[in-house]
Amino acid sequence: MKNNALLIFTRNPELGKVKTRLAKTIGEADALQVYKDLLQHTMEQSQSVDCDKFVFYDTAVVDHDIWKEEFYQKRIQSKGDLGHKMQDAFELLFSQGYKNCIIIGSDLFDLKTEIIETAFTELEKSDVVLGPAEDGGYYLLGLKKIIPSVFKNKDWGTSTVFTDTVKDLETQKIHLLPTLNDIDTFEDLMNSNYNYLQNNIK
Repeated sequence: MKNNALLIFTRNPELGKVKTRLAKTIGEADALQVYKDLLQHTMEQSQSVDCDKFVFYDTAVVDHDIWKEEFYQKRIQSKGDLGHKMQDAFELLFSQGYKNCIIIGSDLFDLKTEIIETAFTELEKSDVVLGPAEDGGYYLLGLKKIIPSVFKNKDWGTSTVFTDTVKDLETQKIHLLPTLNDIDTFEDLMNSNYNYLQNNIK
């Protein structure tokens, strides 16, 4: 067991249940394909990071998918809102003895291995690491201990999440990572490095 743990929150890739805002523009089938490509990218960028890695599925653990058991341990998210799910996941890994825990989603074509590695390096020197998203949320949160206020009283999925989180961390030493673009809408997709027209989408 290592000191560092990476938590990856994913949705099970099912038609009509992922990227619903994006699907309003490009349709459910294409939105599903985009999400599968996002999962693939997240796996490729996280697999070589030197830490223990955990995938938290939203509805059911899947065997023999892209998350190979030799690299990823598999769990299921708890019930409740996103804050409750994240807090439970952090608490689980801290209870297992991990010292530095970082959570990411699976919504960024801009995510790179180096960003995750930098986050772990900076967490050694800071209390919290945050990766702001262009839409006002965040794509990465790194903690050394549970800070309950981070997970409570947030309008998850809105443009206030990052600002409200920073307010809750006024007494903590925070390191901010580069602001990145996560994919929720067609505009986000067009502003990413994902080539919509050349990725098998009709």
